[in-house]
Amino acid sequence: MSIETVCSSRTQKIKIMPESSTLGQILREHRESKGLLLRQVAAAMEMDTALLSKFERDERKPNKEQVFAFAKYYNVNADELLLAWLSDKIAGEVQNEDLAKEALKAAGKKVELFKRKKKP
Repeated sequence: MSIETVCSSRTQKIKIMPESSTLGQILREHRESKGLLLRQVAAAMEMDTALLSKFERDERKPNKEQVFAFAKYYNVNADELLLAWLSDKIAGEVQNEDLAKEALKAAGKKVELFKRKKKP
């Protein structure tokens, strides 16, 4: 159930899950597609099985370094996981705000403005 898209900041194609997929859902899909048990992945990633389970159920969020480690372990493009990680963080922050959609649009414009200002 993947779609392909071109990441605007890169020229390569990356495979990403649908926008509604959370990082936890994506991690679980990668693990299950490889026929791995939670305990196998947890041991390889040197983390507690319960913590990995919480990541997959979206009860806890990994840090950015852990996201890169998952990408390496599952041999997937890090952008796929980073996109889900960032969108989960942002959505979690604004989900209860009445102006969430408008704020996200404004933030997108600000990101572009900040990028242009950084270029020499």
